[in-house]
Amino acid sequence: MSTTIPAPPAELTRFWPAVLACFMVAVFGWGFGFTGTSVYLAELQRLHGWPNALVAAAITTYYLLGALCLTQVHIALRRLGPARLLGAGMLLLGLGATLFGRSQRPWHMFIAAMFMAVGWAGCTSTAISTSLALYFQRQRGLAITLALNGASVAGFTIAPLLAAISQITGVGAAVPLVAIAGLAVVLPLVGIGFASPVQAEPADQPAPAGQRGLLATWRFWSIALPFALALAAQVGLIVHLVSLLRPALGPSGSAAALALTSIAAVTGRLGLATVIDRLPQRAAAAASFTSQAGGVALLLAFPHQPAALYAGCVIFGLSVGNVITYPALIVQREFPSSLFGVVVGLSTAFGQFTFALAPALLGLIRDLAASYAPVLALCITLQLIAAVLVLRQRR
Repeated sequence: MSTTIPAPPAELTRFWPAVLACFMVAVFGWGFGFTGTSVYLAELQRLHGWPNALVAAAITTYYLLGALCLTQVHIALRRLGPARLLGAGMLLLGLGATLFGRSQRPWHMFIAAMFMAVGWAGCTSTAISTSLALYFQRQRGLAITLALNGASVAGFTIAPLLAAISQITGVGAAVPLVAIAGLAVVLPLVGIGFASPVQAEPADQPAPAGQRGLLATWRFWSIALPFALALAAQVGLIVHLVSLLRPALGPSGSAAALALTSIAAVTGRLGLATVIDRLPQRAAAAASFTSQAGGVALLLAFPHQPAALYAGCVIFGLSVGNVITYPALIVQREFPSSLFGVVVGLSTAFGQFTFALAPALLGLIRDLAASYAPVLALCITLQLIAAVLVLRQRR
């Protein structure tokens, strides 16, 4: 498979259907595989009276299995191609989410988690970034940023829709209903968006090195480790955000703050999209981590002042989406193109393994301290450590 690489200004114009398809895949993937998990947890608890820890354990199992699957995305992409990889990912994620929502016994959730894990790997950031990398060179950052905006959009579209329909039909009927509707829209877009032949890898690039070889290099860990720490702080805080804000803002205010965080994430991505390919990626990532730490610091310093809490959520949210965008862009600049898929997959897998454990760890700290103050302090520390580590690049 080979094509002539288009001139940089024409890339987005020529391949915009692929970006649109990946945007919708991200909405679907994060809607059912990330933000939707809070709906499954709440509804299964309500229906069956299962302990919070039991349902959460199934969700954690799903994330950990998904992390293992992410390491194989580059192989699946090579064998299946972008359209089949993304399509299969959405189908398996939709099936797994349906089985999860229809669980009648606790062990049903763990079976569903296996399907969800494979599906998640096939339709989230690793699959999207590596698929778009086949089509984009100099505008890769812009393309990936625009596509991954779908992850933020999922937070105020799919999850609220699932929650609303679940109140009417029950979660067992709501999930397949929304999933089938989503697949009917997104699968044709994927087929159209990736109908063009893909760009061949340059012939002079070395064959991909073994994963063990990559794991022995600081260049890999200088990407994987800081982003894993930042994601642990980010995901853990988002999971606990409503509980954190409710005493000061009330149910409606905390929900509004969560929505503001999602809107800020979209705004931050769009604002960065036009310049991201011209920025020094590591310095920009460090600035994002530091700004998130600043937003969390407002939550810590002014726990009873609504204006400061809303401002903290907005500042924190502005970089939420960009944290999952930067790794692929740094990998693009610092590794040969033949290694792009395997490095992105390994880095994302390590990050997911780390953030899968974060909500439980932060919850334990909160319970032991009877306060969210040490949780916020830990999140700030992790973000600042990440900012320092991502700048420690060795030539």
